[in-house]
Amino acid sequence: MDKQDKQLDLKPITFNGVELRRPIIIAGPCSAETEEQVMNTATELAANGIKIFRAGIWKPRTRPGAFEGIGSEGLPWMQRVKRETGMYTAVEVATAHHVHEAIKYGIDMVWIGARTTANPFAVQEIADALRGTDMPVLIKNPVNPDLELWIGAFERLNRAGIRKLGAIHRGFSVYDKTRFRNDPQWLIPIELHRRIPNLPIICDPSHITGNSDWIQEVSQEALDLNFDGLIIESHECPARAWSDAKQQVTPKHLKLITDALIIREHTIGDKPRNELDEMRSKIDVLDEQLLQLLSKRMSISESIGKYKFDNDITILQTRRYDEIMNDRRAKAERFKLDPDFVISIYELIHEASVSTQNKVMNELAKAKQEDKQ
Repeated sequence: MDKQDKQLDLKPITFNGVELRRPIIIAGPCSAETEEQVMNTATELAANGIKIFRAGIWKPRTRPGAFEGIGSEGLPWMQRVKRETGMYTAVEVATAHHVHEAIKYGIDMVWIGARTTANPFAVQEIADALRGTDMPVLIKNPVNPDLELWIGAFERLNRAGIRKLGAIHRGFSVYDKTRFRNDPQWLIPIELHRRIPNLPIICDPSHITGNSDWIQEVSQEALDLNFDGLIIESHECPARAWSDAKQQVTPKHLKLITDALIIREHTIGDKPRNELDEMRSKIDVLDEQLLQLLSKRMSISESIGKYKFDNDITILQTRRYDEIMNDRRAKAERFKLDPDFVISIYELIHEASVSTQNKVMNELAKAKQEDKQ
């Protein structure tokens, strides 16, 4: 039976009594560097219609010696942003001290970073520091793909009386590298939504991609999956950024991204399509993972082709083929799949693998012949 969670006691995220509407856009630099940089970026973003300004004041970094944020010195700059642009302000907090400082300087929203979410003691410290406030709190997924740990963080904040909660999906660190900085693993936030349906989910395409060229693509995919909004890093001049330069966009570039987004309705006529959309979204995500796995499998087949060429081994290994088919048939039955269906798929995969190895060996043979000449 699917795990069911006791519903959190949540209320909509509001500022001054006004509820945030989809899509929520939060933007600003990875790090607050100087007052001039903060104000220049904020002014441009405000002119483009951004309502919530984010900036890293404290920056938990992997290695000591990297820029770890300007610290409390930057909080008066955030006050000035709020005063002069009318935007709401958001910062990351990792300790009770950060929370107290954020409250002291009138920060409107805080978020808990991926590294902090992974530490229940740190999350509890922050929850205790926020007790008695009505501040909206967003929680990033932990670094590793651990849904229970992520849900636990929401439960800790909710038990401390924090009701304006939201999730930030920033992707996950995985052993196998992908083209993105962090693997989206979309099924995890989809499952989070199934388990806690009234929890808003914001996508962080900056940290998922690690590359500004792909932010548009991931942003659109998140909205197509019915995410509630986006948090995107924007800097007046990304090339001069003190941290994460490659994943930041200028305010002008950000406007091009947001203007190009297609906001799809969540209904078919008068009928909500929430359940149907979620099931289709899961299929889309799984299909993408299947294609990624097939790509990796063919890459290994290429390496096998090279190994066989270097060691004068024939491409077709009948005994190995029989072992694969018998093993996959048995596993199909274990996973309650039609064995004939699975075998038909593996026959196609094997045919493609043999073709790939043959191509590699022919290319190597041709190159070897040309070298002799």
